[in-house]
Amino acid sequence: MTVDLTLIVLMAAFFAAGIYLLLERSLTRVLLGLILLGNGANILMLAMSGGGGKSPLYVAGTPAEDYADSLPQALILTAIVITFAVTAFMLGIIYRSWVLGREDDVQDDPEDRRVADQDSYDWEDDADVVAETSEFFDDEDPAPRSGATAHGATPGDGARGGVDDPAATTRRPEDHR
Repeated sequence: MTVDLTLIVLMAAFFAAGIYLLLERSLTRVLLGLILLGNGANILMLAMSGGGGKSPLYVAGTPAEDYADSLPQALILTAIVITFAVTAFMLGIIYRSWVLGREDDVQDDPEDRRVADQDSYDWEDDADVVAETSEFFDDEDPAPRSGATAHGATPGDGARGGVDDPAATTRRPEDHR
């Protein structure tokens, strides 16, 4: 099996240009980047599918290795349809963005900017926990009790709030007032 170097270079150029265009702020350039990535993936599948061969139709007396593999052709056709669907979806988004804002560029969200400028250390979430405060641990035994529920009942004892309690599963929200 020989791989055509031209297809590999073309595929690499499509991937590079597609990734570059995806990083732009203009939705039209993002769309062009998606199209280039789709075409690069199609060329990759074509290049890796092997050399040409006879049509994959049965002809008596032809050995199996002389036929072309039809699976890469089916995968490429599927990829073309998916790329077309994504292109149509992105065109709809671009059109709606143009109708609403008369511009194609994606703007920074002020809330995203504020979150990005914050310190990454969160005092509430990142502070060291001095002692375990969970109600599922005993003072003597640090291992959790197997089968314990939030009410302290085990799942088969029939206590109010247990898993096997039919009243616990049939209560409605208005019963808890």
